[in-house]
Amino acid sequence: MKRRLATTLSILALAFAAGSVHAAKDDLDVSRLSNSLNQLANDPNLGNYAQAEQARARDAVSRLSQVKSKERPHALYIAERQVDLARAAAQFQVAQIRLNELDREHDQIQLEGSRLDAEQARRELERQRLQYQLAQEEAARLQQQGEESAAAAEQARAEADQARKLAAAQSRVANAAKREADLAAKAARALRAQQSGDDASKKGD
Repeated sequence: MKRRLATTLSILALAFAAGSVHAAKDDLDVSRLSNSLNQLANDPNLGNYAQAEQARARDAVSRLSQVKSKERPHALYIAERQVDLARAAAQFQVAQIRLNELDREHDQIQLEGSRLDAEQARRELERQRLQYQLAQEEAARLQQQGEESAAAAEQARAEADQARKLAAAQSRVANAAKREADLAAKAARALRAQQSGDDASKKGD
């Protein structure tokens, strides 16, 4: 009898220890994702952007801490992707703001400097667009699994709005390039006119 009791107590102790290890791992995942979001929120360059995406990521991390063990792998995957999407969206918004600033400053800086800045902004915007597109594709794949809630549907609408903003930003880049070409053409015409005037003066002499 004592031997059976000791065996039962040992089994219970092992089960409790296993449960504690699993719970500790769960806590580590939640802590890791929460720390990533806190770093993003405190980033002086990115923290004030993509507030909606950051809020959705925090909701996903909060749900992760509450789901049952059998639902945890999928909830963990969604939470990680939401955190990635929040950072990508913040970086994308910063790139858009920079491009808008370049548009406003375009007429006040030298033509060559403007061209170089605009080219750099286009490269950065393309990089952000690709990164954001990857995040969108990952979010779309999650939606196809049929596990997303109403919050995920709202996220898809927000992403579509971001895509429209991206198209508008690309249009502004094209307009900036056209303005650069116009300025260059005007400068060339002015130079030709000046040369023609000089030639006429020499002939008159």
